[in-house]
Amino acid sequence: MLLRQLEYLTALARERHFGRAAAACHATQPALSAGIRRLESELRVQIVQRGQRFEGFTPEGLEVLRWAQGIVAEREALDQTLAEMRGQLSGTLRLGAIPTALSVSSLLTAPLRERHPHVKYSLQSMASREIVDRLNDFDLDVGMTYVDGEPLGHVRVVPLYRERYLFLTPVDGELSGRNSLTWSEAATSRLCLLTPIMQNRRILDGYFAEAGAKASPIVECDTISAVYAHLSAMNLSSVIPHTWLHSFGVPPDLRVLPLPRPRRAFHVGLVLAARDPQSMLIRALVDLVTDLDLHRQFEDVLRRHRTTAL
Repeated sequence: MLLRQLEYLTALARERHFGRAAAACHATQPALSAGIRRLESELRVQIVQRGQRFEGFTPEGLEVLRWAQGIVAEREALDQTLAEMRGQLSGTLRLGAIPTALSVSSLLTAPLRERHPHVKYSLQSMASREIVDRLNDFDLDVGMTYVDGEPLGHVRVVPLYRERYLFLTPVDGELSGRNSLTWSEAATSRLCLLTPIMQNRRILDGYFAEAGAKASPIVECDTISAVYAHLSAMNLSSVIPHTWLHSFGVPPDLRVLPLPRPRRAFHVGLVLAARDPQSMLIRALVDLVTDLDLHRQFEDVLRRHRTTAL
């Protein structure tokens, strides 16, 4: 049994397509298929359900896949450990984040790059539930999501910051004379919000409900950039986490208003698969986080963009 065969198998699980899996392994499709067949012959089980295209794994194949994912992950961790011992930590840190957190991920990756200039990064936007699933399947190294809201399962948590919320609205809009507003007033405004499948939106809907109101957005989007684009184009408003100001700021035709602090605020943090040993890349990121003060950085951004007393 060769490590290369296990890499073929894990790539196939990730890509769900023979051709893409082969490309990810820098191999030809016949070489990948032959490698998996040799693995099946050695283990005397059928691993892949075959048809005209990839159709999934057999029950035995799923068990082999879980084993293969662990072996490949441990090999990658070994490579990182040896690189660190040589004083050149390298490899690719795979980070999955909810969209509201992905926008501030550079506050982690930039200083980590300064400490370890040979490390590369793969960042993906995804839902919190997908983050946990892919951590457990060895497809991610680290997730960034809400850590004290909906159940995350068996993971390790490293809190980063607690979200605050602002009302982003046109300078000359319906609230042009206001310096603050309530959650119920925010809910009845002309809104553009993230879609209900996103946890940030579910949190906001909970705040609206606590105020006895229900939002009925004119536009719902699944990206932050789309939210910002529609505010100016359609003279809409939005409720945003204060962390968005770090990456997107306040456009000239918009301004921010404070909202009352809700009874419960939510932490965003790192989530790690609950297994040992952790790779050197993950340990390097966690070490960095302990030295950062993200709360202060976000407060500084708030002060720079503040147009009214928050």
